[in-house]
Amino acid sequence: MTHEATVRPWLREHGWYPGRDVRDRIGEHLAFRLHEAERQGFPLTTFAAALGFLGSYGLLRLPYRAAPEIALVVRPDVGYEGDAEDFAELGGNLRRPVFPVGYETSEGGIVLVDDLGRVFYQHPTGPYFLGHDAYEAFARRLSGSALPDAEDFYV
Repeated sequence: MTHEATVRPWLREHGWYPGRDVRDRIGEHLAFRLHEAERQGFPLTTFAAALGFLGSYGLLRLPYRAAPEIALVVRPDVGYEGDAEDFAELGGNLRRPVFPVGYETSEGGIVLVDDLGRVFYQHPTGPYFLGHDAYEAFARRLSGSALPDAEDFYV
């Protein structure tokens, strides 16, 4: 079974559909995130891969089948004090810009996308790799499989 075959039905259950684009509804969320990063001294910039992710999945709450009380919420404006420095460190180690696109409700981990479309997870214990694209990342979280360390992708 492909990632698409696993993930698409789950996405549709929670409001996603092919061609979905909510970029016109996430402006204030982006502005808040950009302001917060600037305030923390680690400015962020948006890029096509992050905006594409947010356009397609933004504002969705995606509960995991095995633990529906835990969900991925696709909003860039939720974080914690000092998160922008963590994002800058991850981006520096990857030698790619990263942008926060959502968070998980269980432990407050932040989901980020780099400019190649790869998806990472900034957990309180450190950064992890979720997938080479959104579908792989979603499939990995749905399966509950172990997350590789992001350092495996450092340059």
